[in-house]
Amino acid sequence: MSNLRGRSLLNLMDFTPEEIHLMLDVAADYKRKKKAGELTLHEHEGKSIALLFEKTSTRTRSAFEVAASDLGINAVYLGKDDIQLGKKESLEDTAIVLGRMFDGIEFRGFAQQTVEDLAKFSGVPVWNGLTNLVHPTQALADFMTIKEHLGELAGMKLVFMGDGADNVSNSLMIASAKMGLHYVIATPDSLQPPADLLEAARQVANETGGSIEITNDPTAAVKDANVIYTDVWVSMGEEDLIAQRIELLKPYQVNMDLINATGNPNVIFMHCLPAFHDTNTTFAQEVQEKYGLTEMEVTDEVFRSKHNVAFDEAENRMHTIKSVIALTI
Repeated sequence: MSNLRGRSLLNLMDFTPEEIHLMLDVAADYKRKKKAGELTLHEHEGKSIALLFEKTSTRTRSAFEVAASDLGINAVYLGKDDIQLGKKESLEDTAIVLGRMFDGIEFRGFAQQTVEDLAKFSGVPVWNGLTNLVHPTQALADFMTIKEHLGELAGMKLVFMGDGADNVSNSLMIASAKMGLHYVIATPDSLQPPADLLEAARQVANETGGSIEITNDPTAAVKDANVIYTDVWVSMGEEDLIAQRIELLKPYQVNMDLINATGNPNVIFMHCLPAFHDTNTTFAQEVQEKYGLTEMEVTDEVFRSKHNVAFDEAENRMHTIKSVIALTI
């Protein structure tokens, strides 16, 4: 497992299809070992990693901490108020210091440039746990889940419903291009993916037999789909956009009519979570009071149906992150 040693995971565009397959295969092996009760503590015992979080998270933090523990690695959580990153100490200086103390760094936050600079200055592998541009560790878990349920990746049709500029969609687009999937984004004209990223993904897809399509017709988009994916309509830090996003994205809600429009009784539904499919959160209750919605990007009927594999995705965050750490540290 040494051919990725020392590499950072900042964007899946930096990796070949063969390297992505390796990460997924190692993750599957780790999952098998964990289910069988086989310990992997000896692999990296005595090492330490830093977990830098500008944005909070359930799955990313839990996945990194459990994955590190399983590998015998000490994980140190550093929240936005725990260090002086960019406040009283420059990013460059902070990166150098952390690189002297830790064997790897995870960053989850806003700017892609921040994670790029951490990798540039720290001298240790840096893993992107989410930025406004991309979410590569999520895409790895997603593709592991697709492979588990459908048996293969190449040739599958993956449809994303909602915000076409979403960081999750951006990484799914890149991964689909790399792995030869047919990726369709159903989104309003005003929420398109970054033009440079779209062009780069299309160039890769031309080489792998995949394709990238963008449409504003949700029903046409899902015809013959193998996977329907959606994400929240409003990301962390964008709460002031909620009224605008509801108006734009209501036609792209994943409901049972949309599932049936695929013509595929075995289509799977995916979501990176959290999902606003009911009113069992304070945020959802506020939305109901202000806008009269009891469901947002996905209906409760779909979320509780046989099609939903979102909790498999959530578990696979840990297995794929373990693979990334083990391969690169």
